[in-house]
Amino acid sequence: MSVFSYINAESFRLADTVANPALNMIMKYWAESFYVILLALLAYLYIKKDENIFPYAISVVVLYGIGEIIKLIVMEPRPCANPDFSWINQVGCESGYSFPSNHATVLTGLFIFFNNYKYVRAAYIIWVVIVLFGRIYLGQHYMTDVIVGAIISIAFCYMMHKYRKRIDLISKKILVVFSPVTGLIGI
Repeated sequence: MSVFSYINAESFRLADTVANPALNMIMKYWAESFYVILLALLAYLYIKKDENIFPYAISVVVLYGIGEIIKLIVMEPRPCANPDFSWINQVGCESGYSFPSNHATVLTGLFIFFNNYKYVRAAYIIWVVIVLFGRIYLGQHYMTDVIVGAIISIAFCYMMHKYRKRIDLISKKILVVFSPVTGLIGI
């Protein structure tokens, strides 16, 4: 058994020790809150007139695309569709592929854009940890899917944050082209 197989199997065993119907519902809810939370955070940055708004929005879109492209290349079936893991806790099996976890790829690194808001950042990190645990707990992803997605996300968001002033400047120049739209949204 490879190290990765061992890590994946042990993470499912750990999740299985706490599995119950109530937690299944909670974990499904947390995973589905993905888009609502991302939009709420975008609105928060907009209200605060934060310079991270454009790098944050670009990161969400690009990271989602990166995750989907990798999934189409690797085409790894989800653990809930793997007969070797028929014993794991699962509440249905989502369509699509497993590697990497798009929840991890999109969400993990975004905390970088909330350095100036310690309570928002802390709440966000707690939410992400619960979501990512839920992806494994529900049998939708292997631990390695989540780890690789997190690495991609943190590396990409770090670069976006590092160059945020340039990105913000370029984004505003692009928005000038759409001046009727920018006038409506007040950017």
